[in-house]
Amino acid sequence: MFRSPYGRFDTSLFDEFRRLESEMDQFFGSGSLPTGIRTMRRGTFPPINVGATPERVDVYLFAAGLDPKSLDISIQQNLLAVSGELKVPVDEAADYYRRERFDGEFRRVVTLPDDVDPDRVEAKYRDGVLQITVQRRETVRPRQITVN
Repeated sequence: MFRSPYGRFDTSLFDEFRRLESEMDQFFGSGSLPTGIRTMRRGTFPPINVGATPERVDVYLFAAGLDPKSLDISIQQNLLAVSGELKVPVDEAADYYRRERFDGEFRRVVTLPDDVDPDRVEAKYRDGVLQITVQRRETVRPRQITVN
């Protein structure tokens, strides 16, 4: 009833081209749009969530398997930088057809609001999640004034 848009071509040929393109993107470190639901662009590991309240800013980095002692966390003015390395054990005797877990060094820099206090920062690592809490400056917070 419906004809293939590829005519007489075997669609497995196109699947092979997509696989080859993906492997070349991984090798050369570039690529177009992510190809899978859980695929991330290069340079976006670990995934980050940033949330804010009037009192603080919370940054969550999702990186299971990291050694928290190997992380380098620094803050300068309103730039938060986190770097480290994730080492994934690899069986040299195995043939891997696909490896989606990140392996290697990373560095993420997050711009925080201007009113954060770089002297009041806490970091906790639990269950594969690094939580960094940066308090806001007291003088910047709005203050409620009551009328007598």
